[in-house]
Amino acid sequence: MSRLVKIAFALMLVSGLTSPPAFAQEKGLTVFAAASMKNALDDIDAAYTAKSGVKVTASYAASSVLARQIDQGAPADIFVSADTDWMDYATKQKTIKPETRTNLLGNSIVLIAPKDSSIDKVSIAPGFDLAKLAGMGRIATGDVASVPVGKYAKAALEKLGAWEAVAPKFAMAESVRAALTLVARGEAVLGIVYATDAKVEPGVKIVGTFPADSHPPIIYPVAATTSAGAGAAGYLDFLRTPAAKAVFEKYGFTFLVRPST
Repeated sequence: MSRLVKIAFALMLVSGLTSPPAFAQEKGLTVFAAASMKNALDDIDAAYTAKSGVKVTASYAASSVLARQIDQGAPADIFVSADTDWMDYATKQKTIKPETRTNLLGNSIVLIAPKDSSIDKVSIAPGFDLAKLAGMGRIATGDVASVPVGKYAKAALEKLGAWEAVAPKFAMAESVRAALTLVARGEAVLGIVYATDAKVEPGVKIVGTFPADSHPPIIYPVAATTSAGAGAAGYLDFLRTPAAKAVFEKYGFTFLVRPST
């Protein structure tokens, strides 16, 4: 064997001995979560990574978009929806593990206006005239046909008898955060978003809160996907801890499960 061959062979051996085995590679989880969860979940993911060493990559969008992406094969370990309908869709498509499903959080929907708007303290009750309140302006919310916040908004306005008159004034956004941005920029005079979204955007103010009985309960279910890695169970467990509860409640969510120890 020539000297060069011996050197090459030795380098191959060293490389094989020093490269980390597969199980020692950086671990990671991918979470697909409703856009309204971004601020709270970013904090929780950072805490989980600090505790476990597992890197969490989160993708935020409307629940409808995420559920369809998972159905089309997008790699995700965890799915968090802003309503039960899209989690039911994922269950029907067999893209989540039903036994891991938990109704984790609750929320409320509010009427918002730009921070400097003259509109303030709106009483939201049966018969209230939202169309008149908006005047010549637009009202932003998520697409009422698919985005959860839009579906909740339409249900509430129908129950309150305001939908038919105000429907032409709506600007349908691709997600609740997109609707929030339209109002913050003054491109819409009013918006209907989750209370948690309004809380984190300094460019808007809450001018009214929709009665809880005017729309279906706002529930955020979470589940592991059928393609989830072994680390998904630990992450789901962490979402139920007192530490996670404190973060969610700081951002205005209602914690629906009994915290684990």
